[in-house]
Amino acid sequence: MTRFAAIDFETASHGRDSACALGVVIVEDGRIVERRYELIRPPSREFTFTHIHGLSWADVQDAPGFDAVWRDVAQALDGVQFLAAHNAPFDRGVLGACCASHRLPVPALPFVCTVQVARAQWDIRPTRLPDVCRFLGIELDHHHAASDAEACARIVIAAGQAGWRHR
Repeated sequence: MTRFAAIDFETASHGRDSACALGVVIVEDGRIVERRYELIRPPSREFTFTHIHGLSWADVQDAPGFDAVWRDVAQALDGVQFLAAHNAPFDRGVLGACCASHRLPVPALPFVCTVQVARAQWDIRPTRLPDVCRFLGIELDHHHAASDAEACARIVIAAGQAGWRHR
């Protein structure tokens, strides 16, 4: 049985530990079995990227911090073989920085980058998330963490159906 999680972070500012939203989609044997969307109170009130994702301090000021959100999410990741993200180095960096800031262990899971999957499987270029979703017919509300995470999950599912396998 293949079990993986697709994740997407939105950040408030240039600080890698400024996660303000997290989308997580759990997939088992090619089926989405769980969806999560969490607002996160970042360590600072600074919001540089509201124009991208629409979130501001007012949206997250009463949300739990990363440590509380991650403890719950980490339980849902039990048994996953890998994490998938579009432009995975970004999400891996945010996860690492947030875990470090809160003195939490970083999950020892490999990351699969759906940019690389889309290029290898279908030779899609440009490979921005909206481009890949348009090519595959996946609905997307870009820069909403839940929608971006689900899109990544669906990209991996489609690639698996086309013969791609995580190594």
